[in-house]
Amino acid sequence: MQYGTAFTYPFKDPDWIKKFVIAAVFLLIPIVGPFFLLGWGLDITRRVINGDPTPLAEWTDFGKLFMDGLKGFVIGFVYALPVILVQACNQGLIYGLPQLIDADTANTLSLVVLSCFGCLSFLYGIFLAVAVPAALGNFVAHDSLGAAFRFGEIIRLLKAAPAAYVVVVLTTIITPFIGMMGIVFCIVGLFFTMPYVAMINQFMYGEAYRVARLEQQGVETSINQGL
Repeated sequence: MQYGTAFTYPFKDPDWIKKFVIAAVFLLIPIVGPFFLLGWGLDITRRVINGDPTPLAEWTDFGKLFMDGLKGFVIGFVYALPVILVQACNQGLIYGLPQLIDADTANTLSLVVLSCFGCLSFLYGIFLAVAVPAALGNFVAHDSLGAAFRFGEIIRLLKAAPAAYVVVVLTTIITPFIGMMGIVFCIVGLFFTMPYVAMINQFMYGEAYRVARLEQQGVETSINQGL
């Protein structure tokens, strides 16, 4: 994987300043702005997968950018739905049990149930951290929302390049610290460092997908040669 390139590639675009400024403007727009920014970031993922020499997309096809961002949000939401439902159940038990049984028993049961749900949420959260990047990569590679939910393909991608997706997770943990560096520049800097963080992460999504596909193709070639 091209680890260092993720941090430097945006600056190879001759119009990177203009594109950064436009991204910062969309970050300021409530509700719809983040969808445009996510769509633009997913276009970066697509470019990495396709080997496009132009690092950053032009801010021209706003309809496409918005729809890709909206679809990306839907993908993330659907994958996160089990955790959301578990948390809803947690809250329901916390407020519902005391109404049905005595307080001491309710507290004991709540502690046990919350511990179990907490473990399940933690384990699923780990899966979520690697599955969503793979799903988003499959989505942009096929330009199909349904491709993000071909769970068999997603699992095969993760199996093909587990180390690549672990690196993606580590990157998403580290990059927020880069984003917070914008505070040094009187908060205004956040509107430039946050898009930069998104660019790094979206590059890594595309790079991990590219590596996984190369690994899959290598295995398929080996099998065909063996036959």
